[in-house]
Amino acid sequence: MSDTFDPHAMITRFAERAAAVKDRAMPPVEGPERQMWMERTKLDFMDYAMLGDAVATLEDGILTLRIDLRPQSEA
Repeated sequence: MSDTFDPHAMITRFAERAAAVKDRAMPPVEGPERQMWMERTKLDFMDYAMLGDAVATLEDGILTLRIDLRPQSEA
């Protein structure tokens, strides 16, 4: 798999997904379903954005993603 797998392309796809989640329209839901949809959207964006910011390395068939979770002032 490492011969055809491009970790940088994967990171790019996650960044694109984060942007898509941020821009997607809310379906016509009300009440508890609306709140659940909004919470799921926030989590999806956070997950995709973190992976979209990762630095990927592929060594000896092991994919490592480094994600800096320190506050901006410490990074």
